[in-house]
Amino acid sequence: MDLATKRVDPVTKKFNPTISAQEWNPTDNFIYYRVEEGDRVNMYRYSPKTRKFEKLPLKEDVIRSFNISENGLWATYTGVSVSNSNRSYLLNLKTDESTLISDPYAEQLCSLVLGEVKDWNFKSSFGDQIEGRYYLPPNFNPNKKYPLIVYYYGGTSPTSRGFESTYPLHVYAAQDYVVYTLQPSGTTGYGQEFSARHVNAWGDQTAEEIIEGVQKFVAAHPFVDGRKIGNIGASYGGFMTQYLITKTDIFAASVSHAGISNITSYWGEGYWGYSYSAGASADSYPWNNPKLYVEQSPLFHADKIKTPLLLLHGTADTNVPIGESIQMYTALKLLNKPVEFIQVEGENHAIYDYDKRIAWNNAIYAWFAKWLKGDSRWWDSMFGEK
Repeated sequence: MDLATKRVDPVTKKFNPTISAQEWNPTDNFIYYRVEEGDRVNMYRYSPKTRKFEKLPLKEDVIRSFNISENGLWATYTGVSVSNSNRSYLLNLKTDESTLISDPYAEQLCSLVLGEVKDWNFKSSFGDQIEGRYYLPPNFNPNKKYPLIVYYYGGTSPTSRGFESTYPLHVYAAQDYVVYTLQPSGTTGYGQEFSARHVNAWGDQTAEEIIEGVQKFVAAHPFVDGRKIGNIGASYGGFMTQYLITKTDIFAASVSHAGISNITSYWGEGYWGYSYSAGASADSYPWNNPKLYVEQSPLFHADKIKTPLLLLHGTADTNVPIGESIQMYTALKLLNKPVEFIQVEGENHAIYDYDKRIAWNNAIYAWFAKWLKGDSRWWDSMFGEK
């Protein structure tokens, strides 16, 4: 805003990346923006003089912090990428040259063998380029058939290229899976129109894109066993897991953590239900749009589910209350469908207690081993034979 004239210039109105932080640097008179752009977090600077944005050529895929010096053309930043942990750099703002100043996890990572990560995109039947990437197992053999695990967003944030994750894709791959993640409609970081498709959709189009992407990925990669595909998601991604298996039988095993099964009950309970629904279900309520609340709720289509489903939920979840998993579990048990339900005592929307998190992760690994590899020993050792 021009303080003299009070004129406001909406400089980011047509800027597609999602802005998460901004800072004006009086030394060079640029505005610096940290943005979510696709599955990356990048830095841009904007010149009020030329009215142009410029992307900074930084060394990491996901920039976690960016700090500008007070009296010089220098900055420091930290970031991660798909196959390395947090690193710290010094950046010369005049030459754009980065100097690595700290790589604290280099020694630990040198002892690990990580599989290769590759980008893979497809054009959907809706006409969009849907971006994604896949993780190969260490010591990958292209002549072998591997089971596939598919992972997708929760909340609508993209599945990040960060190394560490609650859902560690490298760890899945290390257990001899190919892992595919994609950024379907509704994902932020791809422009307003693309992300706005999330509103009043609750799986519509997004699920079709995921199914289409999985089918095309399998067709394009002969080393994937199309009969052994698992899917996993959390929160809105947990909803998507449940919704997908009411629409298709391509998955041989599914995992939903803290997923929404009934949009109506989610709307009316928990600390986040109403506020999240104000965007996801904008101007739609159970009384003026019952079709949305019923037709898009997986619970109302539980009889269509054939895929073995593992439900996980923290008992103290204030975002998606545990009743969402209880309802789906009850329905599937009444229908004699293959389902298991693990309640993590005292944990909220994510599992942070160390020991409980280890057990929670092991349950997911064991579930996929049972249904995608035909090996139930890990699951049986944890929960007993049935």
